[in-house]
Amino acid sequence: MSLDVRESVPLAPLTTLGVGGPARYFAEAAEEAAVVEAFRFAEARGVPLFVLGGGSNLLIADRGVDALVLRVRVRGIELLRGRGEDGGGEAGRALVRAGAGEAWDDLVARSVAEGLAGVECLSGIPGDVGATPIQNVGAYGQEVAETIAEVRAIERATGAAVVIAGPECGFGYRDSRFKRAWRGRYVITAVTFALRPGGAATVRYPELQRALAAPAGGAAPPLGEVRSAVIALRRGKSMVLDPADENGRSAGSFFMNPTLAPGAAAAVLARIEAAGVLAPGEAIPRYPADGGRVKLSAAWLIERAGFAKGTRHGAAGISTRHTLALVNRGGATAEELLGLARRVRRAVLDRFGVALSAEPDLVGFAPGEIDDLVSGAHL
Repeated sequence: MSLDVRESVPLAPLTTLGVGGPARYFAEAAEEAAVVEAFRFAEARGVPLFVLGGGSNLLIADRGVDALVLRVRVRGIELLRGRGEDGGGEAGRALVRAGAGEAWDDLVARSVAEGLAGVECLSGIPGDVGATPIQNVGAYGQEVAETIAEVRAIERATGAAVVIAGPECGFGYRDSRFKRAWRGRYVITAVTFALRPGGAATVRYPELQRALAAPAGGAAPPLGEVRSAVIALRRGKSMVLDPADENGRSAGSFFMNPTLAPGAAAAVLARIEAAGVLAPGEAIPRYPADGGRVKLSAAWLIERAGFAKGTRHGAAGISTRHTLALVNRGGATAEELLGLARRVRRAVLDRFGVALSAEPDLVGFAPGEIDDLVSGAHL
């Protein structure tokens, strides 16, 4: 067997939070055949199979994971620049195929260097390529849903390789069919992105426009300049991996921005105004979302519910730079982080009537143990 399986492997060092217990079994797969072997191994021992990516959007239970934890290491980046339909591309776009085990930011950096537009605002995001379709990774006005042409995966039930077209993935805000109807059905091994050769950068996000001094509707700055600005913004919020950063051990944003139907949004906005939390002349941050819904700022709601940057809960805390990030201050447990998350969620719900939902995957917890953190206003 080419699959090297180890037992009782610590998982905390493999996550950006640095929290959680061991894997009962652990293996790495550098090719699709090893992925299929992992299916057989897990089935023969009657344990689930959990796919671990870059560990950047993940909170593992203190008890660990009673499963075969598989780290997909399929590598390679192939540029299909300038090809027509006979070569797998289309006029006006270039296909970039990347193995699921490639670091996401390496792919973004290479795309920007090659003059391929479409992912420049997703610079500096930790994690692997294979995780991006699952979460529909997005930031600063872009989502991978805008560029994913197809996803290659291995179907767990059959061991067969399948290719899924981007529109079939059911992308939504931080969501996809891989998280819902297809949860546990596939293991992603490669993703193909349709990028724009010589295309203009996407500068539609107000904060990014301000950082670039780029007026709405004006000429877009070069891709490299946009990438640098995004990384600087993320670094200022401790959202770039940096071992020297006191806020560095986090899973990024712990809560999703809630999206509400128009009627519910109106009721929440009225409740916020009645709560007396607005400064004179201050407007409640809100943004249009798909389906006519209204997106609110989770960070703003958390702050107005009484949680300041730097709040501590044992060895866990809120980042000193970004209210959405829960951090491990050193020696934190998963229970401490969940305890802080529940405090935050309850305060926002009690004060404003909005139920926040956790963004990271919460793995290794018993059924019903985390139900209160994974259902929220965005559903």
